[in-house]
Amino acid sequence: MLAERANHFRERWMNRRSPAADSVRLTQRRIFIIPSRVGLGFCLSLLLMLLAAVNYQNSLAYALTFLLGSVFLVSILHTFRNLAGLSLRAGTVPAVFAGEQASFRVHLTSEGQAHQAVALGWTNGPLQTLDVPAEGACEAVLTLPTERRGWLRAPRMRVESRFPLGLLVAWSWVDLQQRALVYPRPLRGELPWSAGRAMDSEEQGQRLQSLGADDYQGLRAYQPGDSRCRLHWKAYSRGQGLLVKEFAAFGGGELLLDFDGLEGDQESRLSLLCHWVLQLSSSQQRFVLRLPDRVLGPGSGEAHRSACLQALALFREGE
Repeated sequence: MLAERANHFRERWMNRRSPAADSVRLTQRRIFIIPSRVGLGFCLSLLLMLLAAVNYQNSLAYALTFLLGSVFLVSILHTFRNLAGLSLRAGTVPAVFAGEQASFRVHLTSEGQAHQAVALGWTNGPLQTLDVPAEGACEAVLTLPTERRGWLRAPRMRVESRFPLGLLVAWSWVDLQQRALVYPRPLRGELPWSAGRAMDSEEQGQRLQSLGADDYQGLRAYQPGDSRCRLHWKAYSRGQGLLVKEFAAFGGGELLLDFDGLEGDQESRLSLLCHWVLQLSSSQQRFVLRLPDRVLGPGSGEAHRSACLQALALFREGE
């Protein structure tokens, strides 16, 4: 309980001190600096040297102690200046499939001096070190593992520098508001007839249309030969006679990918649909994707593929 409150307080304080933005310039307000472990050992050595100089009244010991102390003080300024003025901008984040590594691109730009040995990384993770040339730019790619579909929000990244002597560490926490779209993990499998088949013949077209996969139009009187699965049983129970649900047919020879026509849990259905979206898109075949809340297509090509994969990734996210 106390740890959660401490984390909540720290996050609120960081949001005030270093608010999230897609482009950040490191200034005095955003940069923190403290002695590193090496710096603490260095300060302890200086203290011991000072005690020895006082004890033996040795002028050379005094001079060496004050000289090294001045080096420590000067390194504070240089360590801070190595981060000050550095600009970070969020780059593109390509979509990935669940189980893959999401890549977050970060552009670093110098508006003046060079920034050397700048390290970037996530909390409690490895840092990658790079140099930013004077009035130049470079790019860093940070990765995160993905476990589930939907939006993956990038945490705050740590930007630090121990240049030039490693006696101090200057750092900043930066939130560039990046997120990656994670598609369902593709699952190989065969589509049952209830999920839809290519209408290569009249019989298959009738079978597909009888599923009610197309746009709902209304009710009509029952005729011999109509499928029983299209009967409106609620109307029959109210004494209105046998009525049949009528749908508008999709034209052409498209394949229907129907969520309700599959068996299994929600995630396995989405993974199977994801696999078939990839397969049909690679063969440039037109298809329709039908989810309980929307229908996409018929269509083909890269735009239709991206729209279908995004719909699968965000289907009932957060429920």
